[in-house]
Amino acid sequence: MGTSAGSNVAGRTIRTTNDMPIVEPPSFEALGLAPIQLNPHYLDPDPATRHQGETRDQRLFEYLEDNAGPVVAIREGAWLEIRGAGMRLGGDTGGKLFLAPGKTEPLEPGARLDHLLADA
Repeated sequence: MGTSAGSNVAGRTIRTTNDMPIVEPPSFEALGLAPIQLNPHYLDPDPATRHQGETRDQRLFEYLEDNAGPVVAIREGAWLEIRGAGMRLGGDTGGKLFLAPGKTEPLEPGARLDHLLADA
């Protein structure tokens, strides 16, 4: 079980963490307990914002430019439950599946993601 940074460490790598290391770690590899790439605390872009910086979407698309996907981004109040060869999105806030630069799919609460484990 992992939450927040623990989710990143449980996945394939820590390359999609929301934290920016100020020193280079010895490795970006994670434990691989969940053979997928994760992004916890996902925030949807706010179209009304005046902030001109990059969004979480932009950063995840940049990751996918140089790395194999997909990335499962989960919002606050959501979690992934993995049992054997099955995975589902729990909670009531859902998430977003990043497949390739510019290509996403919404993840509704209760979504089955078994295929991501089978593909890993």
